Amino acid sequence: MKDILEEMDKQIMETRDKKRFRYKKKYPMKIVSLFGEVKINRTYYRDRETGKYVYLLDRYLDYQGERHFSPLVEAAAIDLAVKGPSYRKASEALETLLGYPVMSHEAIRQLLMEVSSVPTPRLSVPRPVLFVEVDGLYVKRQGKKKKGKEEKIAAVHQGWETNGKRVRLKNKRHFIHDGKQPFWEAFEDFLVDTYEYDPTIHKLVINGDGAHWITACREHFKGRAFFCIDRFHVARDIRSICRHHPRYRQMTKALASYDGQRLLTKLNSAVGTLETEEQEERLEHLISQLEKYPEALGDYRQWLQEQGINTDGMRPMGSAEATMRVFAKRLKNGRSWVDKGVRAMSTGLVACLDHLSLKTPFGQVEARMDSKQEDIRTRSYMKKIARTMNETTRDNLMYLKGKANIPVYQALKGLRGF
Repeated sequence: MKDILEEMDKQIMETRDKKRFRYKKKYPMKIVSLFGEVKINRTYYRDRETGKYVYLLDRYLDYQGERHFSPLVEAAAIDLAVKGPSYRKASEALETLLGYPVMSHEAIRQLLMEVSSVPTPRLSVPRPVLFVEVDGLYVKRQGKKKKGKEEKIAAVHQGWETNGKRVRLKNKRHFIHDGKQPFWEAFEDFLVDTYEYDPTIHKLVINGDGAHWITACREHFKGRAFFCIDRFHVARDIRSICRHHPRYRQMTKALASYDGQRLLTKLNSAVGTLETEEQEERLEHLISQLEKYPEALGDYRQWLQEQGINTDGMRPMGSAEATMRVFAKRLKNGRSWVDKGVRAMSTGLVACLDHLSLKTPFGQVEARMDSKQEDIRTRSYMKKIARTMNETTRDNLMYLKGKANIPVYQALKGLRGF
């Protein structure tokens, strides 16, 4: 690696614009890479146009060498910090992976605090509808007497695609509210920036629980959106309140058939027949909530059909809880945060989930491809490596030209493709 980088530096020096970049001298530098510490000498120049001093090798590699970490080390550290349980575990895993101490847990934390997502081209929206799953996640804050805050999160997708028995969401993207403007105003700005979204054309199907900030979508979007009350939360509440009630099965059937009026009738019929006062209060609260928007218990596909939109291939909403589990796994479980730390970790989580590149002050962490693409690319690389190894070892290892039954020959053959 040292020879490759120094040869690149030499080629850049010979082909540079000599009228603009004046050679000064060579300086030694240490790079912490996935292959260990690499020491190289790189050339320093003065830019006559700007008056500044630059390393053209760094510019060519899109790398800033102040911290001496290679982009791959930064990428590995961020990936481990986001997907793992803690910054400390990420530091230990990186040391185990590379065989020597690389970055402390505090260095990884500071690195993640400074990242930002790299803007991407807007996604086209072939169908005139987008699907939105919204929920809140309560996250503790550090400091005495500091109350936790609810992180407001939305997941947007363009529908479902099936591959055998597996179903995945198309072009899924995540939005986390930063609190600077009303949620739905900020969310619509996000839609415009992320998708080729036209509020005069596209309809929204929004699924969430009965929190006030979620149901405010009905007032913000009016006839441009259909609000679905999250059926997971409704079914959970009915089960916890009326599980032993004689009409419990009729309630669940009404919910499953999208019959909101029938469900409300069955719930009202249970008032005054429950075992405890607490159950009665909870039932009255649930009925009061559902009566505010009975249409939210209906089937959104019927509403879309009334708008002249084909609903073939559309499925019931309800992936909000799965989205929350991903964020909760890293942000909750007894942890407490400062506001900036939550924002940084959320940025990393969104980049990981949406396959976005991250910009750090000293380079760029490229987006990870999804598992299917990665598997194809990995097989391609392994084939190339095998071909390269065959060409390199052909007629260069004398033992492979000898007898096939000796131990050395068998050992070398066993390393084939390694």
